[in-house]
Amino acid sequence: MKIGIIGSGAVGQTLAKGFKQEGHTVTLGTRDTSKPEVVQFNKETGIAVADFETTAKTAELIVLSTKGTVAADALRLAGIANLDKKIVIDTTNPLAEKGPDHGVLHFFTSLDFSLMEQLQQLVPAARFVKAFNSVGNASMYKPQFKEGTPTMFICGNDEEAKKTVTGLLTSFGWETEDMGTAEAARAIEPLCILWCIPGFLRNSWSHAFKLLR
Repeated sequence: MKIGIIGSGAVGQTLAKGFKQEGHTVTLGTRDTSKPEVVQFNKETGIAVADFETTAKTAELIVLSTKGTVAADALRLAGIANLDKKIVIDTTNPLAEKGPDHGVLHFFTSLDFSLMEQLQQLVPAARFVKAFNSVGNASMYKPQFKEGTPTMFICGNDEEAKKTVTGLLTSFGWETEDMGTAEAARAIEPLCILWCIPGFLRNSWSHAFKLLR
């Protein structure tokens, strides 16, 4: 597929390289294509770099990987019409601009309305699927844990979109657990808080979640 990444930070770059490795055509979208780190990324990987609008317009599937505080603005810059009927993998978390409290991050959302629900409301014709928000970027592609294959929790309102994302996650080395409609993002997004606590308290960042039956 032609995959467009909206957001050129560590998560966006990691996923872009993973998708390229799996044979997809990838464009890394950024607000500023002249940023030294983006120029260097292009030179090192050969992955195309473009502005958000061009990235969204030319892609068949979108990955949103910005900070949660600017996610809505990024979608507006990408162009609401350019997202029509396209799958949008939402990796974002609603992290507030303040430090953690005893290792516990703060959100700017409540448990009654998630960030993904807000974004779905902003772009109702897009097919949002929550994924990649509950693990560090170092383990997003081909994670290796001695306990086995980790679980990625996803949700979204479109069943076909979730099937497509599940296939991509499988190729990335994950097992997928579909938690239902967009409302489930109210539970999936806070997994980021839980995942980060060992990091802040003990500098332990190499872990992932696993659903056992």
